[in-house]
Amino acid sequence: MNQGENKQEIKIADNLPGAEYANAMQINHNQDEFQLFFLNIAGLSGRVVGKIITSPGHCKKMIAALSENLRRYEERFGPIKQAPDAEREIGFKG
Repeated sequence: MNQGENKQEIKIADNLPGAEYANAMQINHNQDEFQLFFLNIAGLSGRVVGKIITSPGHCKKMIAALSENLRRYEERFGPIKQAPDAEREIGFKG
């Protein structure tokens, strides 16, 4: 970091609950935003454990960051076997 650059500080809110395990995700989008719903599915039931709403530009940036991290992970630990597709449709019915 060059002298004179401002260091960005990220804070985590004290009331932020612990991490949740997600084994499925539903994605919706419109012209202005992407909506990501993270789900924990067990047997015949499940629950939404997280929800992110972001702009298309930020979503693309997050996908690039995830892709780079997956590439580095596989370089270090070997190929990741993709989880099987669900045998039934999972999601919200309108």
